[in-house]
Amino acid sequence: MHTTSQPPRFTPALLRWAVAAAVASLAGCAAPPPASTTPDTGATAPDTSAASRPPPTGASVAGQARTFSTQLATYTSVSFDAVPGWSRDDFSESWPAFLGSCKVLTARGAEWKEVCDRAQKVDGKNNTAIRGFFENGFSAYQIRDDDRRPDGVVTGYFEPEIAGSRQYAAPFIYPVYGQPDDMLFADARKLPAGNGTVAARVEGRNVVVQTGLSTRDMGAPGLYALDLSGISRDTIDRKVRLRVEGKQLLPYYTREEIETKGAPNAKVLAFVSSATALYEMQIQGSGRIKLASGEIIRVAYAEQNGQPFRPTLAQAANGKPRSAVKVRGSSIELQLDDGDDDDDTGAVAPGTIRTRGFTLVRPASSGAVVVPGRHAAGAVSGSGIKDPSYVFFKEAASPVGGPVGAFGVPLSAGRSIAVDPRSTPLGYPVFVSTRTPGSGAPMQRLTIAQDTGGAIRGAVRADYFFGNGQQAATNARRMKERGQLWILLPRGLAVAQAAASSAIRTRGGPVGANLPQCLVPTEGVCVDD
Repeated sequence: MHTTSQPPRFTPALLRWAVAAAVASLAGCAAPPPASTTPDTGATAPDTSAASRPPPTGASVAGQARTFSTQLATYTSVSFDAVPGWSRDDFSESWPAFLGSCKVLTARGAEWKEVCDRAQKVDGKNNTAIRGFFENGFSAYQIRDDDRRPDGVVTGYFEPEIAGSRQYAAPFIYPVYGQPDDMLFADARKLPAGNGTVAARVEGRNVVVQTGLSTRDMGAPGLYALDLSGISRDTIDRKVRLRVEGKQLLPYYTREEIETKGAPNAKVLAFVSSATALYEMQIQGSGRIKLASGEIIRVAYAEQNGQPFRPTLAQAANGKPRSAVKVRGSSIELQLDDGDDDDDTGAVAPGTIRTRGFTLVRPASSGAVVVPGRHAAGAVSGSGIKDPSYVFFKEAASPVGGPVGAFGVPLSAGRSIAVDPRSTPLGYPVFVSTRTPGSGAPMQRLTIAQDTGGAIRGAVRADYFFGNGQQAATNARRMKERGQLWILLPRGLAVAQAAASSAIRTRGGPVGANLPQCLVPTEGVCVDD
């Protein structure tokens, strides 16, 4: 999880926007979406001034475009009456989470400021008024994947609590690290094409490539060699995490390197007794560390080492992974499999961990790891966890309420979800239709996208936040269901580009080069090249 508060940037070339707009116009994509048939519910009348402003050239406009696409997803407008369970939801339960999002969204453009100003006038206990607020000011778009399939995966997560200590002493030998001071960042969008070696300078925490220099200049003071062949450019935030070693800039340390060499430039927040529990906390993105005194240290996501999430998937009896996945670039996307519709028990086979929908292999044994300044409590063999990704934490200030998610606001149990920010921008309302783990009863409710994570990738992908405690952990671990998503977009908001015609994408065909990565680009979260 990471926090961002900067306004969105729309960076695709103007010509690319114009071409997409022309194609969409020929395809009839600008036809107005179906209107809701629900009568006025007494909510404040929508302000149409946002819709009257001209959108960026080539952009789709929510409430006007019937369908549009990104590289990952296609969006099709529907009436609110067509959203299953919409009329039965208790919107007052999601209203506090939505108002929490408004604290950030008001700085994201005039449309959101107008929406959130109107929200302040709505009676938060009046379900009819809240429902009318959304129906009058938003348009609902169903999210489909890049093959236009509406079904995706809905999983669950929680805030774990594990035993720990401020002091290093057996059994508390696994450090919970803060963000390292030696981690540097390069903007992948500004790196030269190709896999050659370039010269770069370090300015604060940022790496800046120097143009017009040859390899003969590499020895100059303040210059470092950056080998482009060893870096990953397709991170969602387009940031490359680096470190200095001699006169070279290298990818930041892997999990194995951190465990066997230590992280001398990272503050240790606490020590825990279980490497597996720490790994699960890293996947969950937050947690509570309970000391012997009863004190709770609450930690939240601070950074990640830039390595891809590559968990060790447990194998079924037939030799296939128990978790069906799809690899897209450096990302792993959890897929539905034939057993998901029947497995409501959340049963976990011996030697495995079930977390955020993945069934992973539990290390057979975990040995000591290197902790700078401490004498290892045994032979250093590492945790046995092969995933190269590693999450760094920060201490959270508030001991009460939900943990702070990637959007920078506290999460609400049952109404906050984690999403892939490429297809579902953080802060936005999303209606989810799925099943309750265990009972199989319909779970259809309005949620707010307020978090993300390396394990949450894919167009139709949602991860329910269940809260903390044992019941939350049980429900989250057993939750892996088929589901569908509808994103609510403020009318008049410019999004993506109008590109839904078959001239740009056909079922199963390659993604058009003119499509953006993000539905709504936001610096530090999801950006386009």
